[in-house]
Amino acid sequence: MQALGKRRWIIAEGYLPPSGDDRTRQTASHETACILNTGDAPAQVRLTVYFSDREPAGPYRVLVPARRTLHLRFNDLRDPEPIPLDTDYASVIESDVPIVVQHTRLDSRQAALALMTTMAYGAD
Repeated sequence: MQALGKRRWIIAEGYLPPSGDDRTRQTASHETACILNTGDAPAQVRLTVYFSDREPAGPYRVLVPARRTLHLRFNDLRDPEPIPLDTDYASVIESDVPIVVQHTRLDSRQAALALMTTMAYGAD
């Protein structure tokens, strides 16, 4: 299949609330970049995170195999540093091949869970 998407994506809004002690991985608050690679080549993806009061973090590097999807939780990013909790941020995702990126947030700070999803902004 032809590689669909763009090589650069922007998520202008990000926030990881403080973690709750009684949540499982499935119900813990998180933010996810859902990355789809429809092409025949693996996607070398770089993620840079921007903050309001300090220099950017990154690049974080991940591989999305050909014709696969990866749901990358921002909470799981560790190298070069974890994303700080209770801090506003934005992110730029760049790939060497076209990909599609969707942003998802699960906020479980209240008993009634809230799930939000939106397409990232694609720019080439």
